[in-house]
Amino acid sequence: MSMIRDLRAAVRPALRRVPTAGGGGGYDPTRDHSASTAVVDCAVYRDGKRASDHVTPAEAMRRVRSEGGFAWIGLHEPTEQEFAGIAREFGLHPLAVEDAVHAHQRPKLERYDETLFTVFKTIHYVEHAELTATSEVVETGEVMCFTGEDFIITVRHGGQGSLRALRHRLQEDPQLLAKGPSAVLHAIADQVVDGYIAVADAVQDDIDEVEIDVFSEPSKGSRRGGDAGRIYQLKREVLEFKRAVTPLIRPMQLLSERPMRLVDPDIQKYFRDVADHLARVHEQVVSFDDLLNSILQANLAQASVAQNEDMRKITSWAAIFAVPTMIAGIYGMNFDHMPELHWKYGYPAVMVVTVAICVTIHRGFKRNGWL
Repeated sequence: MSMIRDLRAAVRPALRRVPTAGGGGGYDPTRDHSASTAVVDCAVYRDGKRASDHVTPAEAMRRVRSEGGFAWIGLHEPTEQEFAGIAREFGLHPLAVEDAVHAHQRPKLERYDETLFTVFKTIHYVEHAELTATSEVVETGEVMCFTGEDFIITVRHGGQGSLRALRHRLQEDPQLLAKGPSAVLHAIADQVVDGYIAVADAVQDDIDEVEIDVFSEPSKGSRRGGDAGRIYQLKREVLEFKRAVTPLIRPMQLLSERPMRLVDPDIQKYFRDVADHLARVHEQVVSFDDLLNSILQANLAQASVAQNEDMRKITSWAAIFAVPTMIAGIYGMNFDHMPELHWKYGYPAVMVVTVAICVTIHRGFKRNGWL
């Protein structure tokens, strides 16, 4: 997946960028960036309604400053050149811009001058017919938000976490959208955390399946301990899930508890609900990790018990076969004077004694559970 993103980043600038009048490449505010760059949508919202369509980010900002409202610009995996002009237009901090372009950031909330920079990790559950030791269970992406007084810029990385449906849903609720950029920020946070809840439920089903397989009686011909690879793979995927959820707790607490000029007080109340949902998901993920540890330990213990049972069976049969081996070894010695060597019934008597001893030993091992 990372190789595909790198290839896109290398090829897309050459295909999309057209030199400006000055001969340089990059962002040109005179062109329709929604069609030629990483900008997937750009609109101005006034009184909760979409006031303009098919505008460039620069034109959207000019309209906001002259007519009011706020601009919402959505980008998908922009390159440095594609984002440079937008960053200059909106006065975004270089450190935040660097994080937004290169992605692979931890969830966080940072303030740069008059802009809030928020990073969310999106989680998508990967459907699979059967959980194996190499199954991919969760797929991650990122959504970065630059929230200002009259604009919000969303930068998305990865194939999941599209905001198109969210934008349409917000446009159907003008009263909420009229609250400004913080309403959009809340909606994005809410959608991301709702995605966590859905993924947690799906991962719970996978864990239940593994748990049942570990503690159920093995089928004929199968052995205990064969699920260790699946458990470890599931544990790695849960760890990836945990890395997305845990760091986001602090940013949600700040957004829901600390007064911020860029966050409408009415919207801040909604952030509390998001923080509560996130705390519940975090508890689930932590319990998943602990439960998988217990299942893995139980599986390894079962494998150890199975190995001990095998060793006891091998030892028991070795003891049984030692009797005829010993008797045959004694009578295989070339001595003239040995007990019952020339007796008519010597051979059958030795065979009977050998079988009797072997049967007695076998019954003893069977009674003690070794066989």
